[in-house]
Amino acid sequence: MGSLLFIVTVVLAVSSVVNSCTPSDRAALLAFKAALKEPYLGIFNSWTGANCNSWYGVTLDPTTNRVVDINLRGESEDPIFEKAGRSGYMTGSISPEICKLDQLTNLIIADWKGISGKIPSCVTSLSSLRILDLIGNHLTGEIPADIGKLQKITVLNVADNAITGKIPPSVVNLAALMHLDLSNNQLSGELPTDFGKLSMLSRALLNRNQLTGSIPNSISQLSRLADLDLSVNRISGSIPSSLGKMPVLSTLNLDSNSLSGTIPSSLLSNPGMGILNLSRNRFAGTIPDVFGSKSYFMVLDLSFNNLKGSIPGSLSSAKYIGHLDLSRNHLCGSIPVGVGSPFDHLEASSFGNNDCIH
Repeated sequence: MGSLLFIVTVVLAVSSVVNSCTPSDRAALLAFKAALKEPYLGIFNSWTGANCNSWYGVTLDPTTNRVVDINLRGESEDPIFEKAGRSGYMTGSISPEICKLDQLTNLIIADWKGISGKIPSCVTSLSSLRILDLIGNHLTGEIPADIGKLQKITVLNVADNAITGKIPPSVVNLAALMHLDLSNNQLSGELPTDFGKLSMLSRALLNRNQLTGSIPNSISQLSRLADLDLSVNRISGSIPSSLGKMPVLSTLNLDSNSLSGTIPSSLLSNPGMGILNLSRNRFAGTIPDVFGSKSYFMVLDLSFNNLKGSIPGSLSSAKYIGHLDLSRNHLCGSIPVGVGSPFDHLEASSFGNNDCIH
């Protein structure tokens, strides 16, 4: 009986050690917690004892017992949220103590609405970081200047905050970056001219900021880029025609800027382009007559520009156009018709407020 009790005690002790984070990691987590206040859900109630693996949102590496993952989302399907019937709300700031968790691969502190203060500049020392997701808070200050040191990062998401300053030039050194979302902040200045160095990038969402300057030609070098959103900024100049020759670009939102010049025919003739929004700019000239049987647009919006001439006859040969808006231009002439025309389901408002459309 005594030997059995001894074995059970040893097993319990070993299992406790297996699930215990290191004292330094535990101290860093508690310092991080101390800088935050979460009044409604009690998600930090589990952050007690030595077994950090049972702490809400914390994951340890089973081999080293180091903290590798912090996943705290204020909008979640977790039972805690469902039982409370509400999304999360948290105030306070992100403590620089979090940078002592030097084995972190995922740092997700998202959708808490009230977390303020700056992104700790020391996060750029977390060399194993693959995901940095801070969307939906009230963070201020600038993106750390040496963000480019995070060579393993694949997702950088700081959207829906109040971040100011310029996009750091070092961002183009993020060789593994696939998803970049800086949207809905107060970023200013120009896009880095060598943005095209981000060779793994598939999504670049930079909309709803105060960006100026022109669209860098180097963007067309991004062979994996499928989604580019630069809408609602102050970007000027013309669209590089090479954007229409990108192999997988299917969504291009450039609306609500100060872009001018003519619309590159390559954008409209590209059979892979599914969503193209160029509305609310200063484009002039005619709409290129380059549509064909492979043209498939879920959205084609050229409204609120200075386009003139007639509606291209080739548009009626398009395979599909879900939403078309050519209103608020200076177009003239008749609306093309044809058997099974993609215009059949469109409303008159798609062509309204032009000079002489009939």
